[in-house]
Amino acid sequence: MSLILRHRPEAIGITLDRHGWADVEQVLKGVKISMAELEEIVASDEKQRYRFSEDKTRIRANQGHSIPVDLELEEREPPEFLYHGTIGAFLDSIRKQGLQRQSRQYVHLSKDVETAAKVGGRRGKPVVLQVAAGRMYADGRPFYLSENGVWLTGEVPPAYIKMPDHT
Repeated sequence: MSLILRHRPEAIGITLDRHGWADVEQVLKGVKISMAELEEIVASDEKQRYRFSEDKTRIRANQGHSIPVDLELEEREPPEFLYHGTIGAFLDSIRKQGLQRQSRQYVHLSKDVETAAKVGGRRGKPVVLQVAAGRMYADGRPFYLSENGVWLTGEVPPAYIKMPDHT
């Protein structure tokens, strides 16, 4: 589902509208699952990555797209600190360039250390970085909060990142 709704909808012959919505009937046909199975995927996804429209005729991913979509997010003031999970292999690059979007539309940040550690742990031993989000926002950098509680921003320059002492 992630591949289809965030990266390659054409893999099952569908298109997303400009806000990232896909027609549920087309998704069901393309993936060859029932509505009940799709509802279970949406309800049971640990990260709450997907959501239905109110009438359940459309579905979209809440964030993480590598294709351009307008998720209609409103700018929000973030907490003083947010967190980013990564691995040690990326720290030299982050020290020089900060956190970059890479292939996604936004840098993803977590509200707590535990969630950031889980994200970083998907690729190896996690390293959690503290981001001075409040200061970034005060300096004019926008933040958005996705439907499932992930904080999003365009990039995080090195000056706003507290690197761990032990690396």
